[in-house]
Amino acid sequence: MVAWVPADFYRAVDGGLQCTLCPFRCRLRDGDTGTCKVRRRDGDRVLTATWGTTVEHWSAVERKPFYHFRPGLPLLTLAPPGCSFRCDYCVNHRVSQYGRDPGSQVSAQDADVEKLVTAAAERGGGLALSYSEPSLAAELTLELGARARPSGVPLVWKSNGFLTPEAVERVAPVLAAVNIDVKAADEEAHRRLTGAPLAPVLETLRLLKAAGVWVEASTPLIPGTSAEDEQLVRIAEFVASLGPDTPWHLLRFTPTYRMRDHRPTSPERLADAARIGRAAGLRYVYVERALGAEGRATRCPGCGVEVVTRGVWGQTESLLRDGSCPACGERIAGIWTVDERGGA
Repeated sequence: MVAWVPADFYRAVDGGLQCTLCPFRCRLRDGDTGTCKVRRRDGDRVLTATWGTTVEHWSAVERKPFYHFRPGLPLLTLAPPGCSFRCDYCVNHRVSQYGRDPGSQVSAQDADVEKLVTAAAERGGGLALSYSEPSLAAELTLELGARARPSGVPLVWKSNGFLTPEAVERVAPVLAAVNIDVKAADEEAHRRLTGAPLAPVLETLRLLKAAGVWVEASTPLIPGTSAEDEQLVRIAEFVASLGPDTPWHLLRFTPTYRMRDHRPTSPERLADAARIGRAAGLRYVYVERALGAEGRATRCPGCGVEVVTRGVWGQTESLLRDGSCPACGERIAGIWTVDERGGA
């Protein structure tokens, strides 16, 4: 079962109530459900199905992936149901496509905010919203953030970045870090892949960066879209425009959901994509598994020394000294300790 509870992020307009959380800005008549399928109108209010979580488990921060935020930090991960996108390759479709796909049958446990924050604080960890779309759980995010920050518990998102500017303004102060997918380089390709426009995603990245949230970007190499050189070049150039120190994660496509007849991304294609990222001026380009330990390693952009080594499951060995290279002293961009922005 999924419980529906009163929501925020809406306003009265001619003809109904308008949701202001995502750029679809759905106008809802009584009984209508939004495009996301997890927000609906009930009389003079809007309800959300995202106060509960379908998942509650621990994983390392590197698995989200975050490579420049608090290495080794354990994260208590939550996954409220739903997504604003309808990607045919989604590995988490049973949770993300709740309400949209009849095959997505999930139950969600109400989120006990105080209990979750206490559990994270006692373990010296953080809280993460991932697997589905965390921005649809903005109300839960705000409540978690209000309780988490005074306890020294960082809150992070793995998100598609599809928010309105006013929603970004409200959630940014409680977020320590975000990893946002940039799935395509142009509007047509992005709409074909996700069912949604691209421009709001790029604007969200800019706004979160400007708000001081630690930002990392990911691009899944989807056949026929983001796996192509022309798309990758333009995506890399955009990520570089956020700053050359922005970590860019290249994610291997694996056949699943409605794209089972495609081949997985080859290691050679991932290596090519990494070269494209570096050619665009990005200093930190990562591939989690297919290129071995070297694909996960952080090297000093000044002298080339490997300063952070990572295992597949998040084991991390850092040689950094106060966030700097031990060989040449160059500062490595990131949030490396609890005392920096994004921690307590």
